[in-house]
Amino acid sequence: MTDLRAAERSGGTALRGRAVGIAAAAGLAAAMGVGRFVFTPLLPIMTASAGISAGDGAVIATGNYAGYLFGAVLLTRRPRLSMRSTFLAWSVVLVASEAGMAATAQVAVATGLRFVAGAASAAIFIACAATVAHHRQEGASPAVAFAGVGLGIAISGVYTLLAAPLLSWQGLWLDSAVLTALLLAPAWLLDIRSESGPADSAGDTAIDTGRTGAGQAPRAWRLLLGSYFAEGVGYIIIGTFLVAAVAGTGSSSAGALVWTLVGLAAAPATLAWHRIAGRIGTGPALVTALAVQAAGAAVAAASGSVAAAAVAAVAFGATFMGVVVLTLDYARRLHVPRAAATLTAVYAIGQVLGPLLVIPVVGHSFATAFTVAAVVIAMSAILAFAAARARPAPR
Repeated sequence: MTDLRAAERSGGTALRGRAVGIAAAAGLAAAMGVGRFVFTPLLPIMTASAGISAGDGAVIATGNYAGYLFGAVLLTRRPRLSMRSTFLAWSVVLVASEAGMAATAQVAVATGLRFVAGAASAAIFIACAATVAHHRQEGASPAVAFAGVGLGIAISGVYTLLAAPLLSWQGLWLDSAVLTALLLAPAWLLDIRSESGPADSAGDTAIDTGRTGAGQAPRAWRLLLGSYFAEGVGYIIIGTFLVAAVAGTGSSSAGALVWTLVGLAAAPATLAWHRIAGRIGTGPALVTALAVQAAGAAVAAASGSVAAAAVAAVAFGATFMGVVVLTLDYARRLHVPRAAATLTAVYAIGQVLGPLLVIPVVGHSFATAFTVAAVVIAMSAILAFAAARARPAPR
């Protein structure tokens, strides 16, 4: 009888853990897949209907990435702001900022609104990641949670494909706000937890890399931060302009289909990379994922065809969230306090710089922009390899 009760308790705990993972996946689908990345498939539509140029799109996107950086740094320095009440507030802010995009096509206003959306996305991302980590012993899976990002991207791609012929660009933004709110609903039931670590009690911030890694693996941690920064620079160039490049061939529907491919490839990727890491180790898996992503960017740079874009989309989708999960897991194994917020902040800095690096060329050659992305992501792979050699993380 005692064993039966223990089994029932264990089964109930596992069920709660799975529920946490699924609810977090819904939150990440809303905050990242739709709330943050829906601008990618909508950019070509706004270019055609609202007079937004590729350069304007880069500026607006940079506003979003700067907001993401602000939110990440805020949560790094004030982790206790990540609570249930603030989570609900960030959710409202995200939905409202999307709805506000329907009001005007002025670049300054749109940039400000995307800044707000970026800050809210970062706060929701960190809250979901930290909550899943807190319930990991109960069976909450980060791989399941982060699969929500790919699912959200696929949803935004299908939504754009189906709704674009029926709605104006303003209507597309309003309905994307509704879609975000619907996807966020399950996450509102989460018992939101902030990241915690040894630095919390002393009031330190993990953004200080000199102290964060002290006594653990400071060189490996710094190399990992460098790798994640470079990934932020490189991946965001693909994530921002791949659909616009395809739409430039004259087919707006092809752009939405390519973005859907990104999401479909991303949805199972976190689980797949988790299994690969279990076989070959977290460090080697991270290096492999980055190498595949760099190769995909090189394909997009070499050819402007829809077929090349599809290959790049699959390579990008299959790796970018895998890199996130593998990097966070590697940092956890190095016992780095508040790793998710710190890495998210560094990643966000890279994302701010990525579009700015290619603004001079995107109006003339997306191939050059994708070449820059391929080189920077390859540098990220080299740094990840060096981090793995400096301090191999236990499996």
